[in-house]
Amino acid sequence: MPEPFKNVFNLDLVHTMARHFQRIYPDFFYDAFIKEISLDFDSLEFKQRSNRICDVMEMYLPQDFEQAARIIELSLGDQIEGQWSSAVSDKNGISGWAVLPMADYVAKRGRADFKRSMHLLKALTKRNTAEFAIRYFLETEPERTLEVMKAWALDDNIDVRRLASEGCRPRLPWGLRLKKFVNDPEPVIELLSLLKDDPSEYVRRSVANNLNDIAKDHPDRVCEVAIEWLQNASPERTALIKHGCRTLVKNGHVGTLEALGYTAAQLSNVKLSTSAPKLKFGSYIELMANIDSGDNKTQSLMIDYIVHHQKANGSTSPKVFKWKTLELAPKSQISLKKRHTIKPITTRIYYPGLHKVELQINGKVVADTQFELEM
Repeated sequence: MPEPFKNVFNLDLVHTMARHFQRIYPDFFYDAFIKEISLDFDSLEFKQRSNRICDVMEMYLPQDFEQAARIIELSLGDQIEGQWSSAVSDKNGISGWAVLPMADYVAKRGRADFKRSMHLLKALTKRNTAEFAIRYFLETEPERTLEVMKAWALDDNIDVRRLASEGCRPRLPWGLRLKKFVNDPEPVIELLSLLKDDPSEYVRRSVANNLNDIAKDHPDRVCEVAIEWLQNASPERTALIKHGCRTLVKNGHVGTLEALGYTAAQLSNVKLSTSAPKLKFGSYIELMANIDSGDNKTQSLMIDYIVHHQKANGSTSPKVFKWKTLELAPKSQISLKKRHTIKPITTRIYYPGLHKVELQINGKVVADTQFELEM
């Protein structure tokens, strides 16, 4: 059985942190630090363990932030550029997951000393990530923090450049939601434009994820960005845009699909059917599509299907599933099959009854069918 993820924070790690704090700061209360963190530590989950370490750091590091910041910075271990998930805290210093509560400490204690905090977060992100901590500065001093992050976007270190993008994602999972940028993403888009041709795929993927966040609230604006960035785009930038527009593509956003080359399909006949009228829960059904071209030119098709799941109150909830992308030859006909399984999953509760299925091509629903789910 795999080790629980929360165990990246363990008491061995806490002892390592304490040793390095005491090495830099001989007056550090080593035993009290360990004892305070150890209380019911096994029962705590991942974020609770990180918060506990941060809270106890507040108790036992000096109250003067400049002095505490110096202790933290001098306790850091070697950086492993672009590979912080494999970094560990050892005799050389603190690195890896232990950096998370340290960055949170900066977010809690360092907001009155902006310049020192920015310097320290930059150092910390080279050993793990400061993408969660930087958000508190973006919330309280957005313009000032963004100016620093624009400079980070041009830094030699890829972890620092990634922080410039990842740190300002409006809807970063686990992170503080940046409501200012949810409402107005223009400052973020301006920053991302500095990174759209970053040489690191690691950084470009963060830019794509940031765009995808923005697309959830401003689909038309991200479509405009995609059209602009696709001009004279390298293959790497094109891949970034496609990944950044994945939610728009999945939702059938027509403008985005057209920008990516999937214009309105010219089809003379389309049929969608199922292999059986009923589907037993835990089993599968085959979807069959027949598509006839009505055009004298080759067409790029992005084919999806939408299942409208029954809900407890009798309404339905649509979910888009990817089927296939293909080139349809002039005046040709294709037949496709897709197996769709309905089985227990943790993210959805299924209910019996009729389920409508729609065939979506280049963002437009062109055919439908249905099946009955039996529980």
